[in-house]
Amino acid sequence: MSLVLLCGLLAAAAGLTNWWAIIVGRKPVERAAKPLTMVALGALALSLGAGDTSTGRWLLLALVLCLIGDVALLGESTGHFLAGLTAFLLGHLAYVACFVALGLRGGWPWALIGLGVVAISLAFGRRILPTVARTEGATLAAAVAAYMLVIAAMAATGWATGRALIGLGVSSFVVSDTVLAINKFVAPLRRGQLLVMVTYHLAQVLIVLGVLLH
Repeated sequence: MSLVLLCGLLAAAAGLTNWWAIIVGRKPVERAAKPLTMVALGALALSLGAGDTSTGRWLLLALVLCLIGDVALLGESTGHFLAGLTAFLLGHLAYVACFVALGLRGGWPWALIGLGVVAISLAFGRRILPTVARTEGATLAAAVAAYMLVIAAMAATGWATGRALIGLGVSSFVVSDTVLAINKFVAPLRRGQLLVMVTYHLAQVLIVLGVLLH
């Protein structure tokens, strides 16, 4: 069995275990499988040669920062949420650097697709910022607003690479974060946490494959 296939199977197994644990309410299993999925994805990226190029190294940095964000969000306090938000914000900036290093061959026509996805998500999540400001305060609302700007840049540059897998991946990331914010701040959604993780893992897999497969 090749190393790439082994890492891919480990990532799939960890992700599926995480989804199963959410469905059946096995919190300890969910908390273990969540970061393990990102560790396996990082190993998959390395096995695909991510360490050999500047583009791949930016990708690895983004995955590490997302792993840190995952671990931080295992806590439920506002401090844990801010730490996770910061880690993911930096992770999205690393993704932007990765996409720029890869080359924005699709240009503005493709970038507009990403901005369109963000616009749709903002329409669905239009109550997020007002609710955060009212219930959590201006500081957290400002942090969430900054995060929204950064993920918009990530979505635009991801689509601008002209690679459909990356475009679909960043779009899935936008969906995941929108659902997370609605579920956390506006109103609980049925199977909201499961939808967050399914779209999140799908996003990461598509971005890794889109960047590293030619």
